[in-house]
Amino acid sequence: MKTNSLSTWALNVSPSPTLAVDAKAKALKAAGEDVCGFGAGEPDFDTPEFIKEACAKALADGKTKYAPAAGLPALRELLAKKYVEENGIAEVRPAQVVVSPGGKYSCYLAILATCSPGDEVIVPAPYWVSYPEMVKLAGAEPKFIFAGDDQGFKITPDQLRAKVTPNTRMLVLNSPSNPTGAIYSKEEMQALVEVAIEHDFYVMSDEIYEYLLYDGVTHHSPASFGPEAAERVITVAGFSKTYSMTGWRLGTLVANETVAKAVADLQSQTTSNATTFAQYGALAALERPEESRAAVREMLVHFDRRRLNLLEGLNSIEGVTCERAEAAFYLFPNVSSFGLSSDEFSTRLLEETKVAVVPGHAFGAEGYVRLSYATADEVIQKGLERVSSFCQSFN
Repeated sequence: MKTNSLSTWALNVSPSPTLAVDAKAKALKAAGEDVCGFGAGEPDFDTPEFIKEACAKALADGKTKYAPAAGLPALRELLAKKYVEENGIAEVRPAQVVVSPGGKYSCYLAILATCSPGDEVIVPAPYWVSYPEMVKLAGAEPKFIFAGDDQGFKITPDQLRAKVTPNTRMLVLNSPSNPTGAIYSKEEMQALVEVAIEHDFYVMSDEIYEYLLYDGVTHHSPASFGPEAAERVITVAGFSKTYSMTGWRLGTLVANETVAKAVADLQSQTTSNATTFAQYGALAALERPEESRAAVREMLVHFDRRRLNLLEGLNSIEGVTCERAEAAFYLFPNVSSFGLSSDEFSTRLLEETKVAVVPGHAFGAEGYVRLSYATADEVIQKGLERVSSFCQSFN
């Protein structure tokens, strides 16, 4: 029956495994189970009060109508200024900035605006689960480069060059990384950008975790490496992770004016605009930088403590090895020694001990699991005890 058939796009896309794990953990909790959830990809803190107040005022003041497709002009102006002053991009005009309903949608529109059927998009693995699906939805083909914990989860210029073909249209970079918490140094990032310039393809740089940094590391935007880089790099970010605004759905995109206009046009025909009164909350975050930075610093104090406790606990478990992540709020331990697939490991861990983690298979990295430390200290401690007991059962 034709009315029951689905499109090629719908049939080829997979549901988000990270959201599925989080939903399953929440369902078990709702049923009364004592679940230690490490699956969530969002901060466990509230949005800063001054941001919420700005949004509430905008709502009370009747800021409930359509906004320009690319975002409020004042917000785009401040974002352009931010990328020059904080990210070191030589020149960014408001016309190069698009505000979207979430960083995820910014990523998708960046790909949709630049990639066509027959194009290839290079996606380093481990990768965020949605990148390959977005590429497929654009009709392009994802091509993967794997970098395991022996490489610090970072690809090399030689690996990149070996993957480039005449059909290469884009490289996806995610630094700081979800799921690994890895971050490229300035030299490492610049070397990859030089390959993109040499072979003339786009770079989509997902920088959503740019402010969640530890151990004194520094974030470097690929678009900051000169005019040729700025012309090719599409910088994606948002307010979700930095200000604990995941449900607000506010993403950002910076690109050359041709790409930015195409993204805004696509958005105008799909979602119209990011929620108008929510954009006023984002505006407050940029207009009041001291308060914003204080909120981020407070969050980082807790994240850093949890990171180190979780790292120490995981590395104390026989058979588990874990790299020291320097950014975001994830650890990505290697559990391959137990002889289970990452799906089997994660399923049994949840069923037998009520600990929810995301299998590495979802990120293109078999033999690993992802744990988010965006959760309470007591959950981390209890979860570590359960994971340790589970792993000891294999000895």
